[in-house]
Amino acid sequence: MADALYLRDSYLKTCSAKVVSVKDGKFVVLDQSVFYPRGGGQPWDTGKLVRGSEEFPVVAVVKADGAISHEVSKPGLAPGDSVTCEIDWNRRHRLMRMHTAGHILSAIMFKAGILITGNQLDTDKTRFDFSMENFDRTAFQSLIDKANAEIARNQDVSIAFLPREEAMKIEGAVKLAVALPPEIKELRMVRIGDVDYQADGGTHVKNTSEIGKIIFLGAENKGKNNRRITYGLEP
Repeated sequence: MADALYLRDSYLKTCSAKVVSVKDGKFVVLDQSVFYPRGGGQPWDTGKLVRGSEEFPVVAVVKADGAISHEVSKPGLAPGDSVTCEIDWNRRHRLMRMHTAGHILSAIMFKAGILITGNQLDTDKTRFDFSMENFDRTAFQSLIDKANAEIARNQDVSIAFLPREEAMKIEGAVKLAVALPPEIKELRMVRIGDVDYQADGGTHVKNTSEIGKIIFLGAENKGKNNRRITYGLEP
């Protein structure tokens, strides 16, 4: 999505934009945006659209009909309006830290033969659902320790764009290839040092030194071979 500025720079906090359309007085589409829409287990950004001296709080952001739709808490914006987008940076950066940590932990789990079946990020905690016949808390703490060791190596995180056919040839880099719509001709690839390399559309930190430390918060059984763990970050 050419209008999604966060795809190339997750550290953009603001941008200027023009209102393209407004539906029901509150669903606003812009010609470009720094707001991340909900997707891939990562929540949407919050913040505000500013027109002159008037602020329009953004309470939800989703992809709709191929565009990024910003739900504002009050009416008043109209097509053609010039606005400034401002995200809640503290919240965004917390989610970036969580997301990159999640990639590292899932890569460690994948190498141990554990398949992630679902995930949901949040600012204070994140959950992973995964397939594992015998769950052992001590063994899982060992996986988290390995992930923290990788984080402590202060590894760089980089973004690149590859043609779909080229990306599909990289072993393990397109873990959800079957779920990618055929119209997506270019894939955004996220590399975390030598730990993880895969197609991903979310926001990430520039270096693992920003993450902190993964803390194991809890685990539960969700059915046969289906487990759920919850983790947080410190500091």
